[in-house]
Amino acid sequence: MIRILSTVFVLFAVLAWEAAAVAQTSSGPDAGAKLEPLKVKAITGSNAGEEIDFVKAREGKPTVYVFIQADKWDRPVARFLKVLDSDLGTDRQDVAIIATWLTDDVEKTSEYLPRAQQSINLSQTSLAVYPGDKSGPPGWSINDSAHLTAIIANDNRVVASFGYRSLNETNVLEVVAKLPPRK
Repeated sequence: MIRILSTVFVLFAVLAWEAAAVAQTSSGPDAGAKLEPLKVKAITGSNAGEEIDFVKAREGKPTVYVFIQADKWDRPVARFLKVLDSDLGTDRQDVAIIATWLTDDVEKTSEYLPRAQQSINLSQTSLAVYPGDKSGPPGWSINDSAHLTAIIANDNRVVASFGYRSLNETNVLEVVAKLPPRK
């Protein structure tokens, strides 16, 4: 009986480890890398309607850049974004979130994002669309198999990158933990 229980325990431990490994993937530039330009079309936020380079606009301020594969947008991704926005709105008003959709249909996504904003009511997040390839802008190393990529940046340098194939709001903690302290 003990042998069977031991085997079951080991099996569950291996399955849990494999599930965690599947949930994350390498996506985004390496820590310490200089940020490349991020020229996008802002759909919501103070720059709505503008073509903007958010890296230049943020002038080195702490920022969380989020890249979302449009065809992977679902409730868990929306919940992650909402909780991230809410957490930073409570404790870190100095940090902006720039959520950029990577899509094959920029026009359709541009029409949809105001409705998404209205539905999830983000206060610290600007929604944008990247007008180029679904693999994201040059130099950002976005893995197109990641449903969401979160890149924490400060002083125009990457602090950390997270690629998720599967996620929920509990993943916000690991992203927020990598934010630089207030100056």
